Amino acid sequence: MSLTTPPQTDRPRTIVMLGWAALSKQAEEGSGYNLNASELAIGLAQAGHRVHYLGSGTRYTLRPGPFVREIKPWRGIRNFELLNSPNLAPSAINFRNANTERSCPSTTRIVLRWLRDIDADVVHAHSTEGLSLDLIPAIEAAGIPVVVTTHNYSYLCPQVDLLYREHEVCLDYDGGNRCAHCLEAPNPLQRRLKRRLGQTAQRLVGHAITGHARASAKHIASGRGPETTPTDELRYLGYDNGAIESAANAEGPASTYGVRAEPRELPKPAPVLPDDTNERMLANTDVHLKVLNDYGRRRHEGVAALNAASLVTPPSDFLGRVHESMGLEPAKRRTVRLGQPHFDRMHRAALALPGYDQSPWSPADPRPLRLAFFGTVRPNKGLRVLADAIAILPANIRHRCLFHVRAAGGDWAFRKLLSGYPQVQFAGAYDLMQRAASVPEYDVGLLPHIWMENSPLVLLEHLHAGKLVITSRLGGPPEWIVERDGATNGLLFPSGDADALAQRITSLVRGDVGLPSAKTIHDITPHLTSYPAHLAQVQSTYEEVIEAKASRPVDKTLEPA
Repeated sequence: MSLTTPPQTDRPRTIVMLGWAALSKQAEEGSGYNLNASELAIGLAQAGHRVHYLGSGTRYTLRPGPFVREIKPWRGIRNFELLNSPNLAPSAINFRNANTERSCPSTTRIVLRWLRDIDADVVHAHSTEGLSLDLIPAIEAAGIPVVVTTHNYSYLCPQVDLLYREHEVCLDYDGGNRCAHCLEAPNPLQRRLKRRLGQTAQRLVGHAITGHARASAKHIASGRGPETTPTDELRYLGYDNGAIESAANAEGPASTYGVRAEPRELPKPAPVLPDDTNERMLANTDVHLKVLNDYGRRRHEGVAALNAASLVTPPSDFLGRVHESMGLEPAKRRTVRLGQPHFDRMHRAALALPGYDQSPWSPADPRPLRLAFFGTVRPNKGLRVLADAIAILPANIRHRCLFHVRAAGGDWAFRKLLSGYPQVQFAGAYDLMQRAASVPEYDVGLLPHIWMENSPLVLLEHLHAGKLVITSRLGGPPEWIVERDGATNGLLFPSGDADALAQRITSLVRGDVGLPSAKTIHDITPHLTSYPAHLAQVQSTYEEVIEAKASRPVDKTLEPA
């Protein structure tokens, strides 16, 4: 795995990327989708392309109507914003705005005019949240090819993750009827007005004063919410009001801190899903094609938008197959695996470790087995499943473990919940440099997600680092988990099943499953892609769609006024 400056292109192109998050914030805003888009944009600019980025749906002013403005460039990329969009981003905030998300001629005309002004050669849509679904067909009809990378399910699902009420995989959206009761989303008119006023005030008086005012208002308005998890269930799982587990008492908690996690602070437990949930999702074609209301029409038109694109490039086969089950034309799909600079740094770090070709741990070792969770506290990432699994581990197994938890988004409730177990260490949010430096710090990666994961960066990080992964058998991750020559790079368990996760951990601690070396992980894992290889494939894709589009007629009726 090499990391070099991308070779200079002999055909510089004007490339436009679409998204909602600020490109310069990388993973801090938009998570993995924006990190991938931002690193790709950097590499394309370094290769000599003219890269433009248009963000939408997050910035608002008191000026009437939507408009595009240029903002500060970043890493050789020209940055633009579509301000005052009638569609809010991210999509979950726009949940009650399905009709405008389906079609918004005013913003489509503005974006088309801007694309003409900058003479765009190709558009790469990483997200159209904050825009409308009629934009992709309009760009294509105007003679500009569009490549769409589906990082999630936003074209199919306004909640984005195909999760009903944030914790249950949605296998049947009932033609859109079920969507209507999925999220408690704000009124879009009120939210746009709030952003107009709030962001204008922020520009006038600064972030500090407006941030303090918002925090004070939230504190005044806050109250005790409804409990989402019965207290008896927490007790059953092994939690005991923040009890401290004594090493001298192998049977469990012995004394207390007086630290208590209230059930209302925690995500609702996810249901345990059968092992064939992936297959059931793909087989639901007739269910997926049903249209009964505006949400059903939104899904239908989201698929139509993808079919209008020149190419759709999901980062996992499963993600593409789900879209196909909902109407995406197979000929439009091509899997493009992700590569990232920090993947390559982690890969090289693993190669440089002493014992690269040796198992990192066995039950005979005096030190504990180190297991690591990297992610956020959002319900879809499954930290609640991991916490429940830790609580129900047999004490003698838990004493042989050390759990590193790096979770962004405010982990205080989980710190309280697990305060009785000194085998759990919380270290808060992390950045890419910390992630790349973490390779020597753990032995096993944990990915207990409860949604139809696509091509999760954290899974690829673990595998590039040469770590065995314990992961839910849900979504794309099973594509990377293999067994060959008596060795495996991962253990699968049913999504939401804390007992099964605890059993997988126990099998490692007891030595029923041996830990392979980092070299073995690298040798047997499919689909590991370097950053230069990813850049080269994306550039080749651009050339392919540009050449194909050059031979097709342009719809002159879509010329901007």
